[in-house]
Amino acid sequence: MLAAFQLLTRHNVGAAGLGVTLSLLCGWAFAGTQSRISGQSPLMHPENDYWVRPAPEAFQVRVETSKGVFVIEARRSWAPLGVDRLYNLVRAGFFDDSRFFRVRAGFIVQFGIPGDPAVAAVWRSQAIKDDRPLQSNTRGTIAYAMTGPDTRTTQLYVNLADNSRLDSQGFAPIGRVISGMEVVDGLYSGYDESAGGGMRGGKQDKIFEGGNSYLDREFPRLDKLLRARLDGI
Repeated sequence: MLAAFQLLTRHNVGAAGLGVTLSLLCGWAFAGTQSRISGQSPLMHPENDYWVRPAPEAFQVRVETSKGVFVIEARRSWAPLGVDRLYNLVRAGFFDDSRFFRVRAGFIVQFGIPGDPAVAAVWRSQAIKDDRPLQSNTRGTIAYAMTGPDTRTTQLYVNLADNSRLDSQGFAPIGRVISGMEVVDGLYSGYDESAGGGMRGGKQDKIFEGGNSYLDREFPRLDKLLRARLDGI
């Protein structure tokens, strides 16, 4: 779009013509974004073959937040179904521009509801089967939130302390934070459960319906997950 603007100005296009042209260009850019989200993006099509790609045995995810960067190392041998889901969600940009909506100091940090309500609605019920817990929920490990057997979807939490009591409830760690744990510790915790809470609390409807607009209006101090990428890509 910038290149088009420079070309038009070099050829002395009049102000009125330039305004019309820029409006069209903006419209095309917006339409392209909308098309990517609503039509072509695998984020809107969980049935797509995109989602069955198996993860490598080990990989790292670089998570950029409003407080800094932390890195997760996921290991498929720990929980293959959960790690495959994480790998493909990250590949698709699923976590980008979302919020750390549940931060309980000394317990967990939870995220994984998309900021776009349209995407959130698609994935809310896309559950995967359980993995048997092979690792313990110690400080720095990451696992899926759930409400019971075979209810893991896209919501994840990082353990801020030794929460090994969760092991017997079926929460299977899929990896751990290998750098930047101080960033995770520093995510804003002042809202505790009031910004939506956990899946079992049954009070997340407003997040799913309103997305970032709702959270930013009602809970403006929540930290942001700016983007998550496979490290090195």
